[in-house]
Amino acid sequence: MVLKDIRKRYGTFEALKGIDLAIPAGELFGFLGPNGAGKTTLIRILTGIIKPTAGQVTICGADLLTQPEAAKSRIGYVPDRPYLYEKLTPLEYFDFVAGLYALPVEQARQRGEEMLRRFALWEWREELIESFSHGMKQKVAMSASLLHDPDILVVDEPTVGLDPRSVKVVRDFFKDLVHRGKTIFLTTHTLSVAEDLCDRIGIIHHGTMVALGTMATLQQQARSPGSDLESIFLKITEEEEELPPATATSPAA
Repeated sequence: MVLKDIRKRYGTFEALKGIDLAIPAGELFGFLGPNGAGKTTLIRILTGIIKPTAGQVTICGADLLTQPEAAKSRIGYVPDRPYLYEKLTPLEYFDFVAGLYALPVEQARQRGEEMLRRFALWEWREELIESFSHGMKQKVAMSASLLHDPDILVVDEPTVGLDPRSVKVVRDFFKDLVHRGKTIFLTTHTLSVAEDLCDRIGIIHHGTMVALGTMATLQQQARSPGSDLESIFLKITEEEEELPPATATSPAA
């Protein structure tokens, strides 16, 4: 996945000020930033929900603007607030999603059932989604996003509303996906999750990527050797004007 000079302007307000980023296949990338930094805007752009004012997004070789179907077919998206048809059961919802991606119903059902078992939702498969907790809905949304076997999974706040056991299941599942060569683009305010899981981390502030790299690189950029991610994040977002600009140097997915 490659983002080149992504800019987004709303009237006179520039929400994104030229984001460059390359994420290779098999990487779990963490995308962090304070509220209002531009995270949601960038996620909406790279998932094709909105168009950038300028710049290019390439997904597995397909241009998101000129080849939207090819690009979007390679992405799975799990928003922080899952929007589901709540009068359906999980299995019925999977049938609906299968239709969107032109998947054989049996294939989608098999994958969906595997995910429900993995996320301890099998006994709820015939219950209406409207009766589910936020965490349960999050797991249904995550399951549905993987039915078409995407190469890239974009996940916004995956652990919100999950109990500790479910958090561990999700963490282990992400590690398994990356081990299989999938790319995960993860946003979270739970910095311990990002520090534990992510190969590299990008920090956005005021629409600009102010830090990018491994934990060791971020410690170096923040001039805080040995610090945890929370300390680094606070220091970088408070003193971004003193730090050198981040650059994207990794190969693309």
